Amino acid sequence: MPVRLWEFRNEPAADFSKPENVEAMLAALAVVRAEFGREYDLLIGGETFRTGDLLKSVNPSKPTETVGLHHKANATLAAKAVCVADDAFQPWARTPAAQRIELVQTAAGILRRRKFEFDAWLVFEAGKSWPEAEADTCEAIDFLDYYALQMKKWATPDPLAQLPGEHDELRYLPLGVGIIIPPWNFPLAILAGMAVAALVAGNTVVVKPSSDAPTVAAKFAEVLAEAGFPTGVYTLLVGNGSEVGDILVQHPRARFISFTGSREVGLRINELAAKPQKGQIWIKRVAAEMGGKDAIVVDDNCDLDAAVQAVLASAFGYQGQKCSACSRAIVVDGVYDAFLERLLPKVAAIQVGRADDPQYYMGPVISERSRQTILDYIRIGKTEGRLLAGGAAAPGEGYFIQPTVIADVDPKARIFQEEIFGPVLAVTRAHDFDHALELANDTEYGLTGAAFTNDPVKIEAAKDRFFVGNLYINRKCTGAMVGCHPFGGFNMSGTDSKAGGPDYLLQFLQAKSIGTKAV
Repeated sequence: MPVRLWEFRNEPAADFSKPENVEAMLAALAVVRAEFGREYDLLIGGETFRTGDLLKSVNPSKPTETVGLHHKANATLAAKAVCVADDAFQPWARTPAAQRIELVQTAAGILRRRKFEFDAWLVFEAGKSWPEAEADTCEAIDFLDYYALQMKKWATPDPLAQLPGEHDELRYLPLGVGIIIPPWNFPLAILAGMAVAALVAGNTVVVKPSSDAPTVAAKFAEVLAEAGFPTGVYTLLVGNGSEVGDILVQHPRARFISFTGSREVGLRINELAAKPQKGQIWIKRVAAEMGGKDAIVVDDNCDLDAAVQAVLASAFGYQGQKCSACSRAIVVDGVYDAFLERLLPKVAAIQVGRADDPQYYMGPVISERSRQTILDYIRIGKTEGRLLAGGAAAPGEGYFIQPTVIADVDPKARIFQEEIFGPVLAVTRAHDFDHALELANDTEYGLTGAAFTNDPVKIEAAKDRFFVGNLYINRKCTGAMVGCHPFGGFNMSGTDSKAGGPDYLLQFLQAKSIGTKAV
């Protein structure tokens, strides 16, 4: 029976208006808080290591609270992790795909059972609101379910044309050891998706999580262990990128690197991976997603209230810390003033505070370092446009920033061109819809974008000329759903890997053509 990927269904998100879900979430927050301050050992090939060099992960809503203490790997342990993964590769690659798929499906079931617990870890360590944390966990489950289903397709590929007198076939083989480098902003979903895609395809992985969210990564490693993944196929290697990152990327036994993060780091990884090392016998593959400077175009012929709500959600959901976040609203002249008049009261109504308190729509940004960078951009923005909302840190001991709107921004301004990764929206006036598309494309990035218009001709123009990997019409530019919106961008947004799409696993497989002459 053929694999029908369209039968995939996304994991339903918990409705926090229901008292039973609120009660379950409060209980999970209490359970997780009781684990604050725990030490996490390094685990490489079933062997534990305690280096004594501890990475302290804190609660960005209350930085005096230590979420977890993680022993950091050094250069020797990083090299060891790759060698262990290399030793484990051949047995894992020979494991029937059906068994690997079953393990992934088991892990998805464990995530479902522990959903509110993972939500709580995301709230405390990543500063996510309850709904944002729930979306992250659901997306992780979706990735596991979808890639398990997708692997069935590549394990039994469509038949080839047959040369008379031969049996001709195509088999998809795993690559080898993968280096997985996920970001802090989706520390469960993106980590799980990147790692499990490689694993279900028969590769082994070494995961170096972000130093801002290592505890979530450690908890996901527990899920894989509970599911029954063999020792050695998955190693979580906490450590400084400057100390262990280059070693992992350059190791001659590393076959591919899967990265999500900043443009600067992504380009460095691509550069390092491109240079063959002594003993290396392959060209390394790099799958990189490197951020964006995403725009929502608002036409004078559209549902303006819907456009305002979409910009609000896309710009300030999770404090603007999504690579898909709307950081530019490009509004056609005829509705520019009306757009701002409707947007500003909604921005003013946004409450900022502790992520574990559900009354707040916006929580903290991830770190003091990020907060200072964002505030620096706001200071620049005040000289490049008209400050209409926010513009400063928000009260509280966490890393809080006011939702900020800066209007009348020139397309060449830094806040129009550079990724800020915070709750800062630049609003720019366009002469007409064509000009708005031109401005939207005036960036080195090309990840997501949205266009609001009721004109069918303009909709087709956006589909044809808005140069982004993920385009949305008359809806927000965040919230890509696994199986529905394969995710990845153009230009400096990365290699257009299309996570959650039907071709994603091909990045972790290589095709072998076999022709057998009849005897």
